Amino acid sequence: MKIAAVVPEQPIIEAERFTLRPVRISDSGLMAMYAGDERVAKTTSSIPHPLPPGSIEAYVARAMAPEPAEIIWVMDGTAAELSEVLGVISLKPMDRNQSEIGYWVAPVLWNSGIASQAVRMLVEANPLKNETMFATVFQDNPASARVLTNVGFEYLGDAEQFSVARDAKVATWTYLKRLG
Repeated sequence: MKIAAVVPEQPIIEAERFTLRPVRISDSGLMAMYAGDERVAKTTSSIPHPLPPGSIEAYVARAMAPEPAEIIWVMDGTAAELSEVLGVISLKPMDRNQSEIGYWVAPVLWNSGIASQAVRMLVEANPLKNETMFATVFQDNPASARVLTNVGFEYLGDAEQFSVARDAKVATWTYLKRLG
């Protein structure tokens, strides 16, 4: 699926504490610092640990590509005198007008409500005009499951997914949010 045809210009989504905005090259340093933290990497399926040289730069380049496979926003806290990068949230388009939402937040901001607010903002904006959004979290990360249920995602079932940082399959919970 070609995202550029669906979202010709990636929207900026503003809230009180932070803004969801497109990725910039200047985000690489803070993204590498946070994504390179083993605690963050182990909550995702795709971030390796240790973080290989150049991996964040490649991620930023993919995010800034004219037709990305995944639309990525940075949680930017500068308007509220917070860090320029608080975390990342993304939508990966699927077939049948659906997307998978993914996110991570800097560990210093865990349990601050930032992740719940970012997910809520993205769901309410629904930039891809999806009918359904899905999300998957590792079962040993109940805080991420609470983020989803706080925003109205419903539990769909158990599965497993490979985690690059753990080099293993990990039990997951899958959630969905109907938007249409």
